[in-house]
Amino acid sequence: MKIYIKNNQTDMVLTAEAKAFIIKAVKAVAKAENLAGDFEVSVYLCGEDEIRELNKKYRNKDKVTDVLSFSGEDDIILGDIVICAKRACEQAYEYGHSVNRELAFLTVHSMLHLLGYDHEEDTDRMLMEELQKTITDKVIKRI
Repeated sequence: MKIYIKNNQTDMVLTAEAKAFIIKAVKAVAKAENLAGDFEVSVYLCGEDEIRELNKKYRNKDKVTDVLSFSGEDDIILGDIVICAKRACEQAYEYGHSVNRELAFLTVHSMLHLLGYDHEEDTDRMLMEELQKTITDKVIKRI
């Protein structure tokens, strides 16, 4: 398993601890979903302007979002996760938890999307929310 983290934003300091939360989140989803073999995931942190452009280009939604998922091309490259750092900070404050926890949650959420989970239908949403909570809680307890 290879996890690449790239920081292209200035809204928050990406600490070693924050990177550890992201890595643990990817690994926790892989373990929970029994992912075997080699795969690669890229996690990219950006600002609001950049994520808005990506959201507009790929989803036809001209607005800032917290996270986007882009599925990979094959079994090796699982995909790319794009996190808006400013939104992560705002949501952490709004929900009353740490930015690191929010980064872990957004990474778990996006990893589940890369594995085919969705939240458009109520039953799918409930399953995905339960998995997100369970896996994120494990990540938080391990660090």
